[in-house]
Amino acid sequence: MIFYLLEGSSFLDLIYNSGILAKIVLLILLIFSILSWSIIFRKIFLFRRVEKANDLFLEIFRRSKKLSEVYKSVDICQESPLTGVFYAGYREINAQLSLGADGKSPKIRNISLVERTLRKSSLTEVTALEKSLSWLATTASASPFIGLFGTVVGIINAFEGLGKLESTSIQAVAPGIAEALVATAFGLFAAIPAVIFYNHFLSKIKYISSLLDDFTTELLNLIERNLT
Repeated sequence: MIFYLLEGSSFLDLIYNSGILAKIVLLILLIFSILSWSIIFRKIFLFRRVEKANDLFLEIFRRSKKLSEVYKSVDICQESPLTGVFYAGYREINAQLSLGADGKSPKIRNISLVERTLRKSSLTEVTALEKSLSWLATTASASPFIGLFGTVVGIINAFEGLGKLESTSIQAVAPGIAEALVATAFGLFAAIPAVIFYNHFLSKIKYISSLLDDFTTELLNLIERNLT
């Protein structure tokens, strides 16, 4: 249907012959759509890399016998949020590390500080993953209303022009209404993908956030067993 309209140029003619306000509305919606799709594609590739890096990090972490071994091996997992959390915790552990009462076994002074460091780092990593998602949310909520505004203005103009004619017919008002409805179509075209992928990415972030919580608990248990 869309290709038929484009071939017949009727769809493009509607846009070309529309008023200046309608063109401004369509331009705004086009900008929303282009920016949203650029964010969508970037996020798709980002989450694919993050998932692979997470799997690799957990494999390295669980097969290593010492935290120092993990620290030396996870350079290849830089895109994993787990790596960022581990680095933050490892630095805090080293800052607190001292010899125990027996003068041999290393101990940390305050595990709660390590926990706070890990939680703060987890929040930072999740916030980084959420970057630009607010634009998708804005597109999803605002685009239909912007399109509706263009439609309402177009219909007002169509009936205003109809009132100036001596005879009224559907043929006289149909082009104006069709032109007005294009704005609604553009608004939905921008909003629907934004809603779908915004919810998709939120579910991905929710899963990664849960993974970070599980890893934080696992690391704290390991520290408590061996360094307190």
